[in-house]
Amino acid sequence: MIYIGLTGWGDHPDVYEEHSSKQDKLKDYSGHFPIVELDASFYAVQPERNMRKWVDETPSAFKFIVKAYQGMTGHQRGDISFDSREEMFQAFRLSLLPMIESDKLGAVLLQFPPWFDCKKQHVDYIRYCKSKLEGLPLAVEFRHQSWYAPEFREKTLDFLRQQQFIHSVCDEPQAGDGSIPLVPVVTNEQTTVFRLHGRNTAGWTRKGNENNWREVRYLYEYREQELKDLVPVLQGLDRDSRHVYVLFNNNSGGHAAKNAKQMIELLGLDYGGLAPRQLGLF
Repeated sequence: MIYIGLTGWGDHPDVYEEHSSKQDKLKDYSGHFPIVELDASFYAVQPERNMRKWVDETPSAFKFIVKAYQGMTGHQRGDISFDSREEMFQAFRLSLLPMIESDKLGAVLLQFPPWFDCKKQHVDYIRYCKSKLEGLPLAVEFRHQSWYAPEFREKTLDFLRQQQFIHSVCDEPQAGDGSIPLVPVVTNEQTTVFRLHGRNTAGWTRKGNENNWREVRYLYEYREQELKDLVPVLQGLDRDSRHVYVLFNNNSGGHAAKNAKQMIELLGLDYGGLAPRQLGLF
């Protein structure tokens, strides 16, 4: 089954009810899509009360793709806010309990940074991550092209298969070492993640300031033909994987929700169990 959603629920005005408050955004969102990527967990390990609140606000079949804390994947500059690496992983694991108990954890996304290239030290670190998060559905996303270089591509995929990692397939600009090609290969028969970052090549490589680089990088609207071209790709993943979680991340200009709904229509998907939407008086 293919499940389509967005990265985050706080910046998608097309899916909110007219008089909704900030606190209602996730409830409104879950009336449109069956999954969401949780980005807040990347910036800080979330307290249990937040996780439980989000679980309680969503329908029983709803799933979260939880992005791993930045200190765990090497994004964070400087010191981590924990006494040890082990404590950091343990705190993150404990934060997931409400989602695990409610069966709402679709995957933990270990997205490694563009400077995390293919070498033994980094392979060993991925093994370490698994040892600390053993038993959880772990998706790996690379952002350095070397993992898919001709001499490493099959070894990378075999490693993910052997370790039962979920492959995070990406559609993104092809812009040198800091981007990866589209490699629609399943490495875990239960789950595959597909993230669409847009195809804004100029924005991907442009150096914005710390406050707006994300807006620059993910500013892109997929054309209908581009989405149609991806339909057989998703159908192929669906044949080899029980769950395919598709996440649109091209929201700088508010395009993600529109493109996600277009893809739902192109695939002929009809999700049951979404949150009820408010109905107008007339």
